[in-house]
Amino acid sequence: MTQNTKSPGGVAGKQRPRVVISGGGTGGHIFPALSIADILRERLDADILFVGAEDRMEMTRVPDAGYPIIGLPVAGFDRKKIWRNFGVLVKLFKSMRRSRKIIKDFKPDIAIGVGGYASGPMLKAAQKAGVPTLIQEQNSYAGVTNKLLGGKADKICVAYDRMERFFPADKIVKTGNPIRKSLLDSSKTARQARESFGLAPERKTILVVGGSLGALTINESLEAGVKKIVDDGIQLIWQTGKNFGNRGPLAAKGLKGVVVTPFISDMASAYRAADVVISRAGAGSISELQNLGKPAILVPSPNVAEDHQTHNARALSDRGAAILVTDAEARQILVDKAISLIKEPEAIEKMAKEISAMALPCSDAMIADEVVKIIYPQK
Repeated sequence: MTQNTKSPGGVAGKQRPRVVISGGGTGGHIFPALSIADILRERLDADILFVGAEDRMEMTRVPDAGYPIIGLPVAGFDRKKIWRNFGVLVKLFKSMRRSRKIIKDFKPDIAIGVGGYASGPMLKAAQKAGVPTLIQEQNSYAGVTNKLLGGKADKICVAYDRMERFFPADKIVKTGNPIRKSLLDSSKTARQARESFGLAPERKTILVVGGSLGALTINESLEAGVKKIVDDGIQLIWQTGKNFGNRGPLAAKGLKGVVVTPFISDMASAYRAADVVISRAGAGSISELQNLGKPAILVPSPNVAEDHQTHNARALSDRGAAILVTDAEARQILVDKAISLIKEPEAIEKMAKEISAMALPCSDAMIADEVVKIIYPQK
């Protein structure tokens, strides 16, 4: 193990370990990565370095959280316009070279991959250099990169059952996906949360979230159906994302009981205000819904690798923990499904019970346990 005599600490008198955490691209990758970093810093006094993709959101979110980050010029493959991938290959080559330099300079004791473009070259470089690696596979259907890396990984932390389809069974540990602690720390009641948004405290409320950019299909479904929702006596908190412009406010103009915003800063209150949540089916969002016990209608994005969001959503819908509405049918049935569900308290209660049963609390601590076992194996 690398010795760093400047800052002793860690476990059982060992010296301060060095940890590389790679990946990002979306909040669903970044929030779990930061949760893992926080607990490793707290428990081990770890020296942590993030590695992300140069043009992705982690390059600002990670420094804002107090961690250093190095960017790689890596990009995803264009599956539709194959001729564009020459430039992608050049970026991949440069990223591999930079990853090898990071390993040489930083000398990590472990490299953790959380998914996203940067995770592949960084973990590959670590494995070639003999550095232990841990993969945090967030989805129910593993991506190509993680499947390729899984054979040489020391441990693979997953959130769903039956992941031995993709990885060696003896390396898998089910930990779930870490979520933002702020979501669990709120003490507001549903009534108080609704009041904080200027809504009536006693009325049924739907929360619609589509990510920081927004989900066009979900937004257009709400755009066409927002009046119908209000006419049924239901309130709405509608997070449109920044790409929907002023279409949301225009659709809701003159309607009472509707909050339309491109971004929600207090997601803990938004979740608590909601009786039903409409969301994409990213792994991070699903883990939040599970830990908070929120009945949900999931509209998987069709624009993701291996159609993993549909697999995520089906893992819940198959056991009655959520309703799956495909992107193709959302404009026709999404609003009606939401109205119908919110009028059935017994169905909501049953769904809340099922989705809560899928939650794995303290995921960050469980992942940290695996990191400790790898860095400090019992002799």
